[in-house]
Amino acid sequence: KSWKSISSNLPERTLVWRIVQDHIMKDLFFAATEFGIYFSVNSGREWVPLKGNVPTISFRDLAIQRRENDLIGASFGRGIFVLDDYSVLREVSDQELAKEAKLFPTRKAWWYFQRPHLSFSGLRGSQGASHYVAPNPPFGAVFTYHLKEGYKSSKEARQEKEQKMAEAGQDISFPGWDAIEAEAREQATKIWLVVEHEDAGVIRRLQGPTGKGFHRVAWDLRYPDYRTIKLKDLDKKEEDAPKAGLLASPGTYTVSLYKEVAGRLTQLSGPQPFEVVPLHQGTLKGADIQEVAGFWRSFETANRQHSRLSTVLKKSMTKFKGLEKAIAHSRKGFMDFNAQLYDLTGNFQSLNFQLNGSSLRTQVGEKNQPTISDYL
Repeated sequence: KSWKSISSNLPERTLVWRIVQDHIMKDLFFAATEFGIYFSVNSGREWVPLKGNVPTISFRDLAIQRRENDLIGASFGRGIFVLDDYSVLREVSDQELAKEAKLFPTRKAWWYFQRPHLSFSGLRGSQGASHYVAPNPPFGAVFTYHLKEGYKSSKEARQEKEQKMAEAGQDISFPGWDAIEAEAREQATKIWLVVEHEDAGVIRRLQGPTGKGFHRVAWDLRYPDYRTIKLKDLDKKEEDAPKAGLLASPGTYTVSLYKEVAGRLTQLSGPQPFEVVPLHQGTLKGADIQEVAGFWRSFETANRQHSRLSTVLKKSMTKFKGLEKAIAHSRKGFMDFNAQLYDLTGNFQSLNFQLNGSSLRTQVGEKNQPTISDYL
């Protein structure tokens, strides 16, 4: 009966090739244009460009995968792009974005065991151009949150202010050594996503980006690493760092958003409930998954104790070498110290033998009797 333009704030001379409408929220539109993809939460009165690593190129078609709430874009000559689970856009409003932070609902996470594809060193193939596979969506539960403003340190705020002053041709004064020292001691604000279960309490804490805008963080459905933390590992690259523990069991979990300022945590949003659901049932009926998960937790506890004992033994044997040198410089009581250290070293060597077997046999390739480490 009547027509009106919904081009609104789309840039002029922008060809629009395709418009699709969300199947649940009627006011949510997506537009494929000559210069990227846009969305609108108010029937086209205002358009927002979709970013998140999508290039500013011509998109000729769009489709919605309704089961997973995925948006699929067909580009001109650059392949297919997928925005996984755009359902958070149904929650976007001026009121929500005006909050300091907003944690959006999480869709159910499929529970399964990841398997490598044509390669033992990763989940992707290693056959070169003859066998290309695109990256999969993150495994596990994917959490989406929005920060109204990014969290900057005092140093970053000062430098940003000084940059504006320099651009305006103003003089920049030295803030003073006390201020510089305070900046050096200041700890950066952190964002934490805390996953909890009604029976088990806190399951995992995940650190997230602190910048302004939308962010996504994936929980791999696993408990924290059960091994002791070695100081020498702290400087390793992230890919070389210790991995997470064993899988959590399927069930209902919650996630909450926190910020940490000066060591103190403040809850920003949540908790948001979400489901962890098995992808499929096995052909053969096995033990109840809760029973299996209970075994995993006891296994982690045993390994944690074993890892701690190994670390303590190794540190102690190193410390004994230092004590031996210290006694050599001692002028009083060294006779008693010598005997005590000898007996103590022998006791620890016996413990190490029970835990790890004979190091002499290992050096020449001779097999040890099964040790605690072997059984674990």
